[in-house]
Amino acid sequence: MLKYAVLIDAGFLKRKLGTRDNPLTASTVNQFIGRLTEHTALNELTLHRIYFYDAPPLDTVKQKPLGGEPLDFGKTSIATTNRRLHHDLQNSPFVALRMGIVQFRGWTLKAGLLSQATASEVSLGPDDIVPNVQQKGVDMRIGLDIASLTLKQHVQVIVLVTGDSDFIPAMKFARREGAQLFLVTLGHKVTPEMREHSDMILNLASVS
Repeated sequence: MLKYAVLIDAGFLKRKLGTRDNPLTASTVNQFIGRLTEHTALNELTLHRIYFYDAPPLDTVKQKPLGGEPLDFGKTSIATTNRRLHHDLQNSPFVALRMGIVQFRGWTLKAGLLSQATASEVSLGPDDIVPNVQQKGVDMRIGLDIASLTLKQHVQVIVLVTGDSDFIPAMKFARREGAQLFLVTLGHKVTPEMREHSDMILNLASVS
């Protein structure tokens, strides 16, 4: 029987199934996984593993500019929520976490602040400055795992949960090496290129 692996871009899932007030939880992820693995296209296949790609929360303290208070990133609600998410998913069956890193890249202005200004000079305060935190290594790990799972023939079907067209080269590679590529959508538009390099689109737009 053919085997399949599910590769989940956590950043994508957080945007689609979570909000600022109700961020993604392990319960929501497991519900999503349940719906996905019950899809008729996967009924005759055997699950190999589910890979969840994310990064640990930033755990450092930085002094906010313009006389602001020190910001302890490790104690923010986002950090607490993500730690709980990762901890709970580690105990979910068939789930493996693939973790990148996060880096603090200094400070930047709030989005839209300058476009809303009406004067040639703008007064700024600590609340107008936000941290620039970037995630690194996640996309690379997804691409490497697609290649590894395909070349080592651990699975014959890759089920990719993302909306990022940057994965098209990895999708093409998997298909060239004989694997099938199923792309999961959650009500978002799929570029013609991503459709072209997918063997099947699994629409789970009704997941909530």
